[in-house]
Amino acid sequence: MAKAGRRYPLLIYTRMMDRWWPAVFCIGLALIALAWPFYSDLYTRLTEPWRWMTAAGLGAAVIFASLIMLAVRKSAYVQPFSDHLRLATPFLRLSISYRRIRRTTTATMYSLFPPRTLSGTKRDILEPLANLTAVVIELNSYPVSAATLKFFLSPFFFKDKTPHFVILVQNWMGFSTELESMRVSGNEPARPQPDNYSILSRLPKK
Repeated sequence: MAKAGRRYPLLIYTRMMDRWWPAVFCIGLALIALAWPFYSDLYTRLTEPWRWMTAAGLGAAVIFASLIMLAVRKSAYVQPFSDHLRLATPFLRLSISYRRIRRTTTATMYSLFPPRTLSGTKRDILEPLANLTAVVIELNSYPVSAATLKFFLSPFFFKDKTPHFVILVQNWMGFSTELESMRVSGNEPARPQPDNYSILSRLPKK
């Protein structure tokens, strides 16, 4: 079994959930509020109950979804193993072989994603994280198609069209050090044994 390192929560994912779940929660409340006039009108409630039930049901479902988003806000992470790097979110789990990794570099999010190049919404998302340092993992190729990755991951995981991942974690130095340590140990070739090697040869000689 591969040796596992620490889990490092992905700050971009947490930031996205922190931004989205309150808005989704408010939409749910608004739908429930829309159901109230239909429910409070006795005639409509008795003759057309589907009106208030539909709005209330949708509202409850949306609120439940927002609470799930709140619960999983820190569930996305990266974790070095002895033979691969795991990148995991609630809807995507990748195992990235160290053979795919060309090199790792570091840069601030501000330099990777200059605010002047971003739309207003993306600029607001990035603003509290702009001065943090990210680890950029450059790859020979992606483990799955780029289209699949961009469907499940935030645009802030990708600085351009080359195969890579922008990894933003709180302890970027600890993550970078552990990743490189795992890569080095995982890429060390096994020592060849001599032709006459056997268990008996390891016994102490008298």
